[in-house]
Amino acid sequence: MSDKVRWGILATGGIAQRFTTDLLTLDGAEVVAVASRTEASASAFADRFGIPRAYGEWAGLFADEDVDVVYVATPHHAHRAAAGLALEAGKAVLCEKALTLNAREAEELVALARDRGLFLMEAMWMYCHPLIRRIAELVRDGAIGEVRTVQADFGLQGPFDAGHRLRDPAVGGGALLDLGVYPVSFAHLLLGEPSSVHAHALLSPEGVDLNTGVLLGWDSGASALLSCSLDGDTPLTASVTGSLGRIDVPRGFFFPERFTLHRHGHEPEEYVSTDDPLSFRHEAAEVMRALRAGETESPLVPLDGSLAVMRTLDAVRDRVGVRYPQEVTPA
Repeated sequence: MSDKVRWGILATGGIAQRFTTDLLTLDGAEVVAVASRTEASASAFADRFGIPRAYGEWAGLFADEDVDVVYVATPHHAHRAAAGLALEAGKAVLCEKALTLNAREAEELVALARDRGLFLMEAMWMYCHPLIRRIAELVRDGAIGEVRTVQADFGLQGPFDAGHRLRDPAVGGGALLDLGVYPVSFAHLLLGEPSSVHAHALLSPEGVDLNTGVLLGWDSGASALLSCSLDGDTPLTASVTGSLGRIDVPRGFFFPERFTLHRHGHEPEEYVSTDDPLSFRHEAAEVMRALRAGETESPLVPLDGSLAVMRTLDAVRDRVGVRYPQEVTPA
């Protein structure tokens, strides 16, 4: 691949707008096409960002020979179909998190990408953030000893009315896939896949989770206490405690501006971001690096890790009784 990486954007919502804004600041990134459910939406997006081609349906984007990689920013329920069609068309894919509705769909996508020898990555921008990477390095290098506990939360004040997509089970609504994926992924990053999953939730009348508490356990004896909510403005913090110290991440733990390392016998050490903590540049840059190197997955967001997170999310939904219409077998 040449130094220029040509992107296609699928969907035109808020996260697609933020991603494209940051993407266009990267050297070598070119957005050549956008697709949406309507031509009007695609055209408005193209006009805003100076994108040469706009498609009112997915097929045009997937058939566009100038597109190297597709960024999928649709709601969760469409990830499997959208990313799958892009891969079948020979495109590399960056797909928003959660990767799919469930682990079965994620396994299908990963198998397809690996069978075709194509790049696929979940857009877990947190994993690409320099300070999160530094936290993982410190933990891996034993800076706080053996990990004993992880705590993390992500809640929004709400309330969201019954017609909001976050309350709609048909599109994968609920707190878990939109918000809970961050605390769960944070725990996975530091400890891997848990051996036990316990959960409790408040469900909406539509059957999605409004407020969910999760307790994960590992054979090492480590545990993680995580929560997500559509009905309360939680602290949005994270903490990792080990046998020799602790790392505290303040509000906005998944895009941190700073964190503090506490070690027994030492003064607290503060690590501060030198970049815009809210930027999507890091994950986009990682995709471009991998494509230029001929890699089919990123070591920062490995596919096996995304599959493990999806298995944990499935287990949480199983414990609290959330099933999406697509998963219900007709009688």
